[in-house]
Amino acid sequence: MALPDASTLSRTALALAVALLAGCAVGPDYVRPQLDVPAAYKETGGPWKTAAPQTIDADHPWWDAYGDSTLSSLIVQANAANQNIRVAEAQYREAQAITAAARAGFFPTVGLNAGATRAQSNSTGTVKLGTTDTLGLAASWEPDIWGAVRRSVEAGSASQQASADDLAGARLSIQTTLAQDYLQIRVIDLQRDLYASTTAAYARALELTQHQYAAGTVLRSDVALAESQLKTAQAQAVDLDAQRSQLEHAIAVLTGQAPASFSLPPLETSSQAPTAESLSSAAALHLQLPVTPAGLPSELLERRPDIAGAERRVQAANANIGVAKAAYYPQIVLSASGGFSAATLGTLFNTPSRVWSLGAALAQTVFDGGLRKAHTDQAVAAYDASVAQYKQTVLAGFQQVEDNLATLRVLDSESALQADAVRAAQLAERMALSQYRAGTATYLSVVTAQTLSLTNQRTAAQVLGRQLAASVSLIAATGGGWNAATTTSGN
Repeated sequence: MALPDASTLSRTALALAVALLAGCAVGPDYVRPQLDVPAAYKETGGPWKTAAPQTIDADHPWWDAYGDSTLSSLIVQANAANQNIRVAEAQYREAQAITAAARAGFFPTVGLNAGATRAQSNSTGTVKLGTTDTLGLAASWEPDIWGAVRRSVEAGSASQQASADDLAGARLSIQTTLAQDYLQIRVIDLQRDLYASTTAAYARALELTQHQYAAGTVLRSDVALAESQLKTAQAQAVDLDAQRSQLEHAIAVLTGQAPASFSLPPLETSSQAPTAESLSSAAALHLQLPVTPAGLPSELLERRPDIAGAERRVQAANANIGVAKAAYYPQIVLSASGGFSAATLGTLFNTPSRVWSLGAALAQTVFDGGLRKAHTDQAVAAYDASVAQYKQTVLAGFQQVEDNLATLRVLDSESALQADAVRAAQLAERMALSQYRAGTATYLSVVTAQTLSLTNQRTAAQVLGRQLAASVSLIAATGGGWNAATTTSGN
């Protein structure tokens, strides 16, 4: 068997070397930053740990858990028309294009050229005038031996995934903001009903004092107190209208509409006077307060879009270190060209007119004044910053979950106590008014009891509003209807 010659061995060795180098990429391979994740949340007790009426996860719109068709319809509109969501969608498409541009580095650049040149030459006193027609194809390629292109694609893919996470985060932010605004409008509707029944009762009390004053059994000051009480309640009711209008305008913008073209009809509630139970229960708003399972702390890393996005930016920064380090190694460029060149167009495609070339170039920077080191240091510093930002985002996520779990626990107890306070204040109001009619109490005691009753009833409604807002915040803090597996990987 004949041994291969030196030329064959050289070509084989070169091919093996290129194949081996093609599998390497300089720079550190990505490893997710380590975190000390607690085994459970500090707030382990409370109603959120029981079975939920509806599951809050990526396969189910979380807002449906409130059982309000109007809310669900508004969020669907916001998903389709909100301008901030459209901005995030456009930024995601931009990230996709950047990744595609990075992938183009894997392939050679091919160009087509054609031309005609007419020139005059003077050789040994003989002047010649001629035309040269050319047609050619040229290609150049820089093999990704050191992995610079692969690291660029890795960074682009990670940034693309982070942009997808940002889009999910934008949607979740718009959804939760709209839900909170809508629920606060419904709480205001409940308070408006409270003030409607209250002012009606105050008007009857004013009429009573006017009759008694006309009969000479009470002082003019009693009439003034009753009138002041009525006007104060009416002024507070007008202030509720202003708050409702502002929230309605905010919802219009969130759903991509001008405030002038949007209105939300008031909630139809019972015509009876509010009770402690109706002021403390979401059922009075035709809603249900969802029981949101908080899950384990480790699940937060997969469910929140901002945490996933921050982690993917760490991956992109890690890949950029490899891009910077690849600049320390030589560049190899392979080129080839072929075509036709002839003095006349008619002979352009004849065999003698064929031209071709093959070439390879090796370039290595010897001195750059510390530019490559500066770029590497910059990439490392950017990576360290992204790691710190990722860890801070995770810690902030844990804090938000704990805050809202604690808020719901406290408000659950506060709501029960406030309901007791409402019942006691309503009883005191009725007794004071009865005593005043019997002439055994002054009207000042009636006003005091009425003020206390109204304050407690409004506080009960506000506690309900805070419960609803905290439940939305908890859903957002635990990722809402999203998880990391739902975003496009881009790989």
